[in-house]
Amino acid sequence: MSLLTLSRKSLLNRFSSIAITTIAIALSITLLLLIERARVDAKASFHNTVSGTDLIVGARTGNTELLLFSVFRIGHPTNNLSFKSYQDITSKRSVKWAIPLSLGDSHKGFSVIGTNNDYFAHYRYANKQNLVFTKGHAFEQVNHVVLGSNVAKKLHYHLGDLIVLSHGAGNTSFHHHDDHPFKVVGILAATGTAVDNSVHVPLVAIDNIHGSTTPNISKNHQADEHHEHNHEHDDKNHQHHNEQSDKHNKLPALSNAELTGQPKQISAFLLGLKSPIFALQLQRNISQYKQEPLLAIMPKFTLRQLWEVVGLFEKALLVISGAVVVIALLGMLTNLLASLSQRRRELAILRSVGASPRTIFTLLGLEAFLITVCATLLAIAFYYLVIVLLANMLGSISGIHLQLMALSQYQMSLLAGIILLGTLFGCLPAYKAYRYALSDGLTIKV
Repeated sequence: MSLLTLSRKSLLNRFSSIAITTIAIALSITLLLLIERARVDAKASFHNTVSGTDLIVGARTGNTELLLFSVFRIGHPTNNLSFKSYQDITSKRSVKWAIPLSLGDSHKGFSVIGTNNDYFAHYRYANKQNLVFTKGHAFEQVNHVVLGSNVAKKLHYHLGDLIVLSHGAGNTSFHHHDDHPFKVVGILAATGTAVDNSVHVPLVAIDNIHGSTTPNISKNHQADEHHEHNHEHDDKNHQHHNEQSDKHNKLPALSNAELTGQPKQISAFLLGLKSPIFALQLQRNISQYKQEPLLAIMPKFTLRQLWEVVGLFEKALLVISGAVVVIALLGMLTNLLASLSQRRRELAILRSVGASPRTIFTLLGLEAFLITVCATLLAIAFYYLVIVLLANMLGSISGIHLQLMALSQYQMSLLAGIILLGTLFGCLPAYKAYRYALSDGLTIKV
């Protein structure tokens, strides 16, 4: 009988205790694999939040602060920049496109972004993927609103619904703009970025709800807006009737310039350049802008700097999960050591049929190896099961979307390291069995 077969039968003979130990190790390895996958996907999602944008420009503040409020919707700008500066900078020959952003309002805890249709045309995420509408379309009138996927899902909004914005970021709203309702005309596909948690309205509408006047809007469009205001509290049947009427009396869509208007200030703007080689030069020019103090950042470099800070926490989490695996392996070691005194008769019988002390050592070490391998295979099964069953729920809760893919090279190296460590842990009971075999001989000590 081979040592492998003998080890397998010996483990099956102690099935209950070995099964519990194996499951405990498997669960700890599953946790380690999931944390590693979440770490990689979180980092990818973090770096993929904005793609294809060469510069982000705002009032002079910290690089991280500008990135956080303009891209991640975290925090709010301490100061704004004039719209005249925006027009001046975006008119330069090196600029290919620009996306104005106005922040500061919210809707039921979700950030409101004032922008124009250049946002939907030029904003990119991940590997330069463009925004896609699952339903509806971009802005056509001043009172239109486009929702991120999470906003529509969590608040159960559909096309044609009317919503009211509030002044103040996040859940801290100081004033509700009840006299300026917006109609949902578009819902964006999920991106795994802050776009999913954003409410997008025309930039000119931000000016309107804060009491500014915009000369670019015609009387007909203003009348249409007033018409919508009078129907804010109508029931769904009346709203459906209005939608049907709009189909027959639809006003022509406003131009991008009309949707932008002439606001006094904006929070920031994104720039795409005709060539990346212009980025450093334009960044320097903006930092020396004489009309007002401005700051321009390259999102890729700032993201990298920010992740160096955030990355400390994910590394700490990985270390903790690694410690859980070590504790589980120590549980296996305890199990094997505790069973040794009960197995001295078994070891003596093996010696009587010709097994050498070295064979006894190999047998016990092989048992630890088999337990660790079985736990690793079980952990891989648990890992994929969790991703298949719970990935969507975890994504909606944490914003981290776990990808169903083959184990990475790093994950494979972690598993190989765990198997090696488990085998090394098994060397201690194997050594004790080896000593028993030498001292006991064929005599069984009770």
